[in-house]
Amino acid sequence: MLRADLDHCEWLPDDAKTGEMVFIPGGSFRMGSDHHYPEEAPSHRVSVDGFWIDRTPVTVGQFEQFVDATGHVTEAEIVPDPKDYPVAAKDMLYAGSLVFSPLPDITDLADWSQWWSFMRGANWRHPYGPGSSIEGLDDHPVVHVSLSDAAAFARWAGKDLPTEAEWEFAARGGLDGEEFAWGDALMPGGKHMANIWQGNFPIQNLGEDGFERTSPVMAFPPNGYGLYDMIGNVWEWTSDWWSAPHTADAARSGCVPNNPRGGREDASYDPRLPDIKIPRKVLKGGSHLCAPNYCRRYRPAARHAEPVDTSTSHIGFRCVVRTPLAFQRAQSDGNGFMQREKRR
Repeated sequence: MLRADLDHCEWLPDDAKTGEMVFIPGGSFRMGSDHHYPEEAPSHRVSVDGFWIDRTPVTVGQFEQFVDATGHVTEAEIVPDPKDYPVAAKDMLYAGSLVFSPLPDITDLADWSQWWSFMRGANWRHPYGPGSSIEGLDDHPVVHVSLSDAAAFARWAGKDLPTEAEWEFAARGGLDGEEFAWGDALMPGGKHMANIWQGNFPIQNLGEDGFERTSPVMAFPPNGYGLYDMIGNVWEWTSDWWSAPHTADAARSGCVPNNPRGGREDASYDPRLPDIKIPRKVLKGGSHLCAPNYCRRYRPAARHAEPVDTSTSHIGFRCVVRTPLAFQRAQSDGNGFMQREKRR
């Protein structure tokens, strides 16, 4: 009903008219969680205006069209400038990206270097290193994209990256407070709902959901808004600077932040690395590497801090288009705008 009603609106983006994006009506919800990781707390009420969002993460095929049209070169394909990484060993300054490649023997789950390798020649065209290719992966999410790569695609497409609040609101699919994007059970009726890890991470991948790495973007059921892969498959960039913990509810009832944003860029640096001043953005959604025994971040409330220059084999993105405020307000007002437009 909504899409049919919108087809005549001249200001809508082309993707919305062709059905490649989904409109998310504005509303309020409880953002974050008090029951899992400390950076997700405290749960607090916020509101967002309406927006359009990509139905799926940006795929390899879509990203290839962008590269062909613009000649864009991703950060993973560029040799780092030593001036930007003064503490890095010179023999580590080569074009590449982080690839999940666990060692045969894992001795310390606190040491992620035992399963992540900064691999020379790994990039979006070679997701698992120089010997790999994207053949047959057109409908998989593109990976090995840094923040600047995702932002460049968004600009080319006339879109933007979502805020953390927009992303989480969309991921919840109309549910407020449930653990997952589909309800409170991880596997309702024993059914796999997202591409996550089964087995003992990182040494045993049972692949019971049918996939050991990324999966086609529509391989699992959509959420209540018709969005795919909001949970699992790949983490997704947002436009918000990292800050933790969340801001608590206002002391005065009725004061609900509208369209909240993250923290400051200069406050997003990793305090554990005082000599490295690389800002971090918020990632959302978890990935195919999230496992019950290690990283239970396959939930809408989950979040992760990622340096803006980093790309990996499990990070992708999707885009949004924000609508004029008049339409947003009308939408929250019972579709009065639609009725008026029909009478014209």
